[in-house]
Amino acid sequence: MFYKKYKKIDGIIANNKKFLKNCFDKKFLIMLKVCFVFFTLLFSALFFIASLYSFKIFLVLLPFVFIFYFYLLFIFFKFLEKKDVVLKQLYFDFKLEGKNDFKKLLVPVVVCSKEGFILWENDCFRNIMGGRSLVGENFKNILKKQLSEFSYDKPESVFIEDKCFRVFSKYLETSSTYVLYFEDISLYISLREEYRLSKPCVFYIIVDNYKEILANRKDSEKSVLIGEIDNVIEEFVDSYMGFMQKLRENEFLVVLEVRHLKSICKNKFSILKSVRDIMGDENFCLTLSIGVGAYASSLNECAKFSLQALDMALGRGGDQAAIKTPNNFEFFGGTSKGVEKNTRVRARVIAKALSKLIFDADNVILMGHKFGDLDSVGSAIGLASVIRKMGKKSYIVADYSKSLAKSLIDSFKKQGFSDVIVNEKAAIELLKFNTLLIIVDTHNPKFIESYELYENCKNVVVIDHHRKMVDAISDAVIFYHEPYASSTSELVCELIQYFGEQYKLSSKEAEALLCGIMLDTKNFTVKVGVRTFEAAAYLRRIGADTVAVKKFFSSSIELYTKRTKIVTNAKIYKNCAISTTDLETKDVRLICPQAADELLKIEDIEASFVIYSLDGVVNITSRSLGKFNVQVIMEYLGGGGHQLQAACQIKGTTIEEAKE
Repeated sequence: MFYKKYKKIDGIIANNKKFLKNCFDKKFLIMLKVCFVFFTLLFSALFFIASLYSFKIFLVLLPFVFIFYFYLLFIFFKFLEKKDVVLKQLYFDFKLEGKNDFKKLLVPVVVCSKEGFILWENDCFRNIMGGRSLVGENFKNILKKQLSEFSYDKPESVFIEDKCFRVFSKYLETSSTYVLYFEDISLYISLREEYRLSKPCVFYIIVDNYKEILANRKDSEKSVLIGEIDNVIEEFVDSYMGFMQKLRENEFLVVLEVRHLKSICKNKFSILKSVRDIMGDENFCLTLSIGVGAYASSLNECAKFSLQALDMALGRGGDQAAIKTPNNFEFFGGTSKGVEKNTRVRARVIAKALSKLIFDADNVILMGHKFGDLDSVGSAIGLASVIRKMGKKSYIVADYSKSLAKSLIDSFKKQGFSDVIVNEKAAIELLKFNTLLIIVDTHNPKFIESYELYENCKNVVVIDHHRKMVDAISDAVIFYHEPYASSTSELVCELIQYFGEQYKLSSKEAEALLCGIMLDTKNFTVKVGVRTFEAAAYLRRIGADTVAVKKFFSSSIELYTKRTKIVTNAKIYKNCAISTTDLETKDVRLICPQAADELLKIEDIEASFVIYSLDGVVNITSRSLGKFNVQVIMEYLGGGGHQLQAACQIKGTTIEEAKE
């Protein structure tokens, strides 16, 4: 035992022989002190003589004297510090060698001083550090962490080379040292990552316009198309070594490992484009809606996530993939136009359910989004008129001071609607136990006219045509959402036709709905389907006057001049017109959307953006002809809308920053 102790201590002495000799050699220590004093006196003398003869020489020597003096101090204290470390190392080696406890451990162990210097290490620690000894080094410089960050109860994980270690630390008060144990958890980390990557993610895939595409085709053509769809999906699944099951003629269930999801996202769900390319017709092509559930706690929850994601993808117009995780949604695709449904079965079912709710309600309150436009206000007026004909009291919530449809509101107030259109405060006073709240032209609670009113109503109905957002109203009794529709006024027009002939609208009420359709379709030029023209034909048939409707879009010469100035200031960037304005008038919310519409009339312009500031908040209004999906752009900035028109608000920025 004594021999082992002697050999170990002798090894340390041998490694530091010259240094230890100097530590205990009195002649060396005296010489070190004499040198320090001599050079101090020498430079002081020179410094004094120079100051007597020349002040310039004095100033030149001054910094050199100080630098040399502090350098001597640095060497002296560094010597004392190393002496303390080596002596402590000798002490701990003598103490530990007798017990052999740390030597026998198969895990890396290191002993550090309170100041952080390594006093002792075992062979295992030396091996993980590349075979070199780190005795005398500062622990912080090696692992980039303070000793105080480690504890025995809450071990920290550190990476050394390509391995991960869990570090346990114990402070010994008797010797004022830290003992650290390193547990190799690299295998555990790799197994945990493999488990995470091998977890299943569920895909629900639906062919959006399956029936419409196959209609009026020969059986042989149908078979070819069905075969091509199946082949594309099968190739996609096989490339990621997944499982596929065809549930119905246009529905597929796919299960893949999570490890492949990153690659699929990187390729932006290339299967969407592959299916669109089957027919090659941009205006009439096959599209898919994909809902993906991932990173769930169980397979059952993963399936629920995928169904929620699929509902979101369909609600945003189809031709896209939505990924639902425990934290958020992520979207890919959505470049094609919404698929119009030829059947009105759903409209008839919704109309029947809505009429029952209306008859059962004590009263009905309707409201749209903030800064209501002609579609929001027009659809509310049309629906409120029918409800009154049913014998139920109905009210419309609108903030007249911020409304973009003042001309329409003024017109109907003159026709006896002054008691129907109320503000938020009056609407809250009208609330009863069984009040029915109908929200039109929006499905996001952040955008509605009165959130307090929404919170206090237990029966809520939503009617909207905008692409579905993540923060959609989730507690609605009826959620009538059709992103293919041109406007909410079109949806309301279809519902009214199923309420019954006895509830027929007057010509003025029909004009209110026609206003909404003409606004969102830009006079029947964009986002127009067969059912849009059918709704307009019905309104025209019951007396809607297109000339009278056109007057609601008229503006003063002042507003026209301001709008023209915004159009003139536009800059072209990659077929997009971007304009800014410093106008802060009350009508800026009306002028800027109109300017965005005007910019689309310029040759080769596919999308337009108008940026303005109001009440310290930067607003962006966007329009598109279809090539660009402005809803995706605005949603990324915190706003929303649909493919052809959208908007957003950005706080804490300037107009120029938003433009960049």
